[in-house]
Amino acid sequence: MPAVPGPGSLLRATVDPVIAIATLAGAAAWFDGRFDGAHLILALLVFAMTFPGSIVRVGAGSRDPAGRTVGSAALAADVVTGWLPIVAVLALLGWASGTLGAFDARMLVAWAAATPVALFTTHRLLPLVLPRIMASDALRRTAVIAGANELGRRLAERLRDPMLGVRVAGYFDDRAAGGRPHAASAEETLGSLSALADYARTHRVDIIYIALPMASQPRILSLLEALRDTTASIYFVPDIFVSDLIQARIDSVGGLPVVAVCETPFRGLNGFVKTVTDYALALGILFFISPLLVAIAIGVKLSSPGPILFKQRRYGVDGRKIVVYKFRSMTVAEDGDVVKQATRNDARVTKFGAFLRASSLDELPQFINVLQGRMSVVGPRPHAVAHNELYRKLIRGYMIRHKVKPGITGLAQVNGWRGETDSVDKMKMRVLYDLEYLRNWSLLLDLQIVLKTALVVLKRSNAY
Repeated sequence: MPAVPGPGSLLRATVDPVIAIATLAGAAAWFDGRFDGAHLILALLVFAMTFPGSIVRVGAGSRDPAGRTVGSAALAADVVTGWLPIVAVLALLGWASGTLGAFDARMLVAWAAATPVALFTTHRLLPLVLPRIMASDALRRTAVIAGANELGRRLAERLRDPMLGVRVAGYFDDRAAGGRPHAASAEETLGSLSALADYARTHRVDIIYIALPMASQPRILSLLEALRDTTASIYFVPDIFVSDLIQARIDSVGGLPVVAVCETPFRGLNGFVKTVTDYALALGILFFISPLLVAIAIGVKLSSPGPILFKQRRYGVDGRKIVVYKFRSMTVAEDGDVVKQATRNDARVTKFGAFLRASSLDELPQFINVLQGRMSVVGPRPHAVAHNELYRKLIRGYMIRHKVKPGITGLAQVNGWRGETDSVDKMKMRVLYDLEYLRNWSLLLDLQIVLKTALVVLKRSNAY
């Protein structure tokens, strides 16, 4: 989504930090009767951890990557799983620094409990209240789009988000001057490209989006030259497979600007944070579950003849082949050019293996893969090599998911796309969420997925 200046984008970025800090101030006033230096430092830490708006990723009434409307249950889960890691990190910092004693314990508990309630309530009310607030001419900014094409219409559709506070006045396009766009739309085509600059000057246009195809370079250069005499902010929306952009950004090489179209999110500091988090989580989890691993290994050995661990070749980061470990749950260990996915009531699955698969306990040895550097705790699930070779030919953008290490769990798995993918459409949905994860990765998102995975495993959904 292109950058959108204005009060709507500011509200989107600050609503969660403001709610968390306001709740802290209220709890401090109620229990401590003051808001002093210690509370201020805590508030600054909360702001740093939650800006810009990173606690709640989905909003009530919005749509997820699958096109489903986000309901109250999904919003509540997002709030809780987004807030708990923040509380845990703050508690760890307070314990390590010995500063927990500076606060009334009742205040901390009340604040930790009240904040998710306040966040949930706010995000439920925002879709109802915000459109009326942003309808004010004093807050809304006027935008026009150069290009009444598919890209321009898609952009206009996204700009209708009331959180952005933008009113799209219409389109300018030489091919449809004086008429309407080539598809049904609420905006009119206001004129040809040559008329855009005069319109921007006389109608107080705040933002101009250029959504012309890159092949129209002469027209774009001419338009930019004409727009120099306006005060509007100008954004260029490239037509380079917009839906497939991964970690898109502007960079430079020796002062020459370059556009990143498809890049891993784990570069530089992000890569370091991801690696440290993976090793810390894997070591901690393996330490606590080591007795369980021994018990499962004995159970696998007694349940049927064969090895305890099932090893299968998968694609890792950048499409390099890796070996992934699982507790054996079947009477076979397929790893050839043709691999049949497990299905419901599959005769190859042992009774003990069915329990392991339903509870996802068969995946636990993959924490060893994490320590080996082959996998991450969170990332796109690895598929058998045979499945990769099939689906890379059928699903556009399939191999982009291999820009990062495969994960033990992922965004697709906690959104219902776990288990057998018995159709291309199901695999497309899994890939859709995998690419969404690459676009929007953050440490908090990883922690949310880990917490949601625990809830999914307890429900034992779609695993067999």
